[in-house]
Amino acid sequence: MRDKPEDLLRILLEAAHCRRIPSSRNWNTFQFCLTSRYADRVSATRPAIDGWFATDGSGKPYLIGGKCHQCGTYVFPPRADNCPNPACDGDELAQVPLSRRGTVWSYTENRYAPPPPYPSPDPFEPFAIAAVELAEEGLIVLGKVVAGTLATDLAVGMELELALEPLLVGDDGVTHLTYAWRIP
Repeated sequence: MRDKPEDLLRILLEAAHCRRIPSSRNWNTFQFCLTSRYADRVSATRPAIDGWFATDGSGKPYLIGGKCHQCGTYVFPPRADNCPNPACDGDELAQVPLSRRGTVWSYTENRYAPPPPYPSPDPFEPFAIAAVELAEEGLIVLGKVVAGTLATDLAVGMELELALEPLLVGDDGVTHLTYAWRIP
């Protein structure tokens, strides 16, 4: 349910007890004041696995990959120790954003919960997974497909784009997000 404009105005006016006007210097204090007073309206989220994805300034997600300084080979998930190309002895990889769109290289349906360290919801529900080829990087990234999309909805060569979706809610009430592929 979305708040009405007058409700949002009331929330902001009531939050004036913080006696702070949001600015780059004190925004965190103001935000804490708002979220502590209106915690029931704020949902905390975090990545299920840190360092695998982020969002840009407009809120669009992107995967974080590694790129070898020596030969230009990409890898996902990111790593820092050595190049995955067996013909290269490079040992420096830069963290880089990967393409948000790719094409289905292969797909299937996962009917079993993933093993640790990968978190999964309880109870587990089967989901489609897709190997998506990122043409610009020459890389194939395996990932789940958003809830509600079945393996029968997918086809090799179909374009998919990156999205984020809830994976599970922790004991602390924090929603853990994972990357997923969706039909644009």
